[in-house]
Amino acid sequence: MDPKYKRILIKLSGEALAGSEGHGLNENVIAKVVDQLAEVHGMGVQIGLVIGGGNFWRGRDGKNMDRTTADHMGMLATVMNSLAMMDALEKRGVSTRVQTALTMTNVAEPYILRKAINHFEKGRIVIMACGTGNPYCSTDTAAALRACEIQADVLMMAKNIDGIYDSDPRTNPDAKKYEHINYLDIIKNDIKAMDATAATMCMENDIPVLAFGLDEENSIVRVVCGERMGTVIDNN
Repeated sequence: MDPKYKRILIKLSGEALAGSEGHGLNENVIAKVVDQLAEVHGMGVQIGLVIGGGNFWRGRDGKNMDRTTADHMGMLATVMNSLAMMDALEKRGVSTRVQTALTMTNVAEPYILRKAINHFEKGRIVIMACGTGNPYCSTDTAAALRACEIQADVLMMAKNIDGIYDSDPRTNPDAKKYEHINYLDIIKNDIKAMDATAATMCMENDIPVLAFGLDEENSIVRVVCGERMGTVIDNN
């Protein structure tokens, strides 16, 4: 199979990495993701990753905490996931770098765009951790921002459901799945596929989003090679 894209940004949810346990890291899930990333990398595709931290901590979990403190804890959770993914990728023989929006040079590089591009050109996967480095911003927003910065061909959102629905399919058996939806409808109808800030950023920079289920067989490879899966979000 030939890839459809040259440079991609993949947003992985932290919960998806937890598997059925719902918390922490599931080695079998990570191994399946790494196998697919290694295959896509072997096709010559440049890969950036943003990983959520919800399998350890979300800022909104700190109900009685200062929001800024709770969000910074969430950023640290993304670093744990990013380091675990880097370790698994490098054991698979794929050169990888973690860059963080908060400075922590003992464990990772600071996020510097030109350095990230240089890593891509040298055949490395770059994992971008700590969100945007700012509180009140979700990892969806971070993924959209990084996709714009690196001029990705597409932002791929690997989710724990197989696309975008008009309501939660886990609680509503009659939920309707969208094959295609535009950014304005996402924003106007407050569809909870991605936050409004992320949707607006992608809309203004004309970056398409593919939302698909991570647990579907070989889903990352299939979407990179152009198979129609999940939901497409764009300006059309």
